Amino acid sequence: MGTSLRTVGGTVAFPVPAEVAFDYLVDPVNRPEWQSSLASVTDVRGEVGPGQTWTDVTKPGLRPAMRTTAYDRPRAWSEDGTWNFVTAILDLTFTPTATGCDVGFRFRITGPGPVRALGLLASAASVLPVRADLRTAARILGERG
Repeated sequence: MGTSLRTVGGTVAFPVPAEVAFDYLVDPVNRPEWQSSLASVTDVRGEVGPGQTWTDVTKPGLRPAMRTTAYDRPRAWSEDGTWNFVTAILDLTFTPTATGCDVGFRFRITGPGPVRALGLLASAASVLPVRADLRTAARILGERG
């Protein structure tokens, strides 16, 4: 996945099949284990799948309302999270490889007016933390065998 002014992203290799990576990454209950910015996840409603909602409780104290917007196991998944006037969108794709799978990610932050310009900067600044979080998830799954 490439980088544009509106969307930034990359790819992380996982040492497990796409189905295993998909099931782990898309379940909000697992998120605090691998996502460094999360203290916890609360208010999980619905089964893992399209339309599921939850609240991320971030370490800084923000509580964005999250929801699964796309669910195509084990190929693609998307979420969005809103907090005040800001929306963050994460798209994941899963591509089988000889040693597991590649997880591609695209991330963007949007909002109205002046928030839009700040969102572009925040999106670019978020690539490294998102990549690091996915690498943590890959390590955790690799250690589980």
